[in-house]
Amino acid sequence: MPVILPVKDKSPIWGSNCFIAENATIVGDVTMGDNCSVWFNAVIRGDVHYIKIGNNTNIQDGAVIHATYLKAYTEIGNCVSIGHNALVHGCTLRDHVLVGMGAIVMDHAVVEEFVIIGAGSVVLEKTICESGYLYAGTPAKKIKPLTQEQKDMLRQLPHNYIMYSGWFSGSPAL
Repeated sequence: MPVILPVKDKSPIWGSNCFIAENATIVGDVTMGDNCSVWFNAVIRGDVHYIKIGNNTNIQDGAVIHATYLKAYTEIGNCVSIGHNALVHGCTLRDHVLVGMGAIVMDHAVVEEFVIIGAGSVVLEKTICESGYLYAGTPAKKIKPLTQEQKDMLRQLPHNYIMYSGWFSGSPAL
């Protein structure tokens, strides 16, 4: 069973049709919408500040979502995909964002809607990632505008993860 624990009298809550893998961890002040998935070895730690996650969002294998004590909460929008082993910390991700595998998004950064953060990139503190662009590198820089195909992928990918989570019907879909 997943590790789901209260911290300081605040317990995680989630909407309908969510899949939480059996070795995922979700603790503290975490609110998640409908049709979300939290995959194997992912950790969402709402112990030091709150974490809010919208609808149709997927937190892929090994990703870590955290915040900074009393300083930086984490808000993740609708239809967001957090790639394998990514770190999302004390920042804001708007709707239709992809944080690539192994990427890091730091405190007080804001990633506007329809943005791709390239795999392995580091979005530094207080960076604003403008809507409609690919950001990549260390530190992450605006590389180029998204194509229509990339925007369509940002719309479709969350629905793929809803489908994938349905394959685990014997697992605890919460």
